[in-house]
Amino acid sequence: MGFAVLPYPSQLLTGGSLLATSTAFRWLALIFSVFIPMIFIPMIFAGCGAGSRPPAALATIPFGNGPRVLLFVGTGTSANDVAAIKSILDNLKIDYAIADSSQVNAMSEVDLMSHRLLIVPGGNSIEIGQGLTLNSTAIIRDAVQRNGLHYLGICAGAFLGGASVYNGVDLTSGVGFNFFADEQRGSHKETVNIAFPDNSVLNVYWEDGPQLSGWGEVVAKYPDGTPAITEGQAGNGFVMFTGVHLEAPAEWRAGLPFTTPVSTDIAYAKTVIQSALSGTSLPHF
Repeated sequence: MGFAVLPYPSQLLTGGSLLATSTAFRWLALIFSVFIPMIFIPMIFAGCGAGSRPPAALATIPFGNGPRVLLFVGTGTSANDVAAIKSILDNLKIDYAIADSSQVNAMSEVDLMSHRLLIVPGGNSIEIGQGLTLNSTAIIRDAVQRNGLHYLGICAGAFLGGASVYNGVDLTSGVGFNFFADEQRGSHKETVNIAFPDNSVLNVYWEDGPQLSGWGEVVAKYPDGTPAITEGQAGNGFVMFTGVHLEAPAEWRAGLPFTTPVSTDIAYAKTVIQSALSGTSLPHF
């Protein structure tokens, strides 16, 4: 802040210089010249709020103006699932960017916060976690919990979002997920009914997905009562996990006995993505 240089009092009084004719006037001019600046200059600087401004609050990173969705397509993700999610995003006219493992590993928290929602699709959760650095998963966690990035984890992405020993992001305060029980019975791909609070049921595609016990509100349940879809807050961020593939296209259904039309399952996949993007809670048990 700049400040004005005040004229000496003799200049104010006479319109001229300090050349006063009387000794008394010289002393008066000197007194005013010394003490007036001492009084006014501190007042000028104090006017900026120095010493009275409260401490700044903990800074957070605002959302940027990049594409609203960042779709992870890195090591371990299923190319088929990435394509299925892209198709839905295109249909919904939701703008998105894609990033592989090396690109995510190079991202700062500011880079992540240029988006609203991070989607991690299905695939191999071990390979996904191993393809990311410890620093990257920590940055993702901080972006969600502290700065409010939203996260949607689908199948492997749900495993990664929990407290996985394979470099999980841990948006669940230490809760990790196990496979849905049919995995232990030797099944790796099947149709499965998931039930909702209004007693409606969808018959959906499942492939080595988790059951999501121990974290969040339960949006849908497997036949054994364990959670198939959950949602909740992770600090300031909204998080959704799904252990099933609602987005599965028609070609994934070959040889499997579905009772729900593909259009119905995909319509609900759209609902889940829109909910994750907006941070809007879905009906839950």
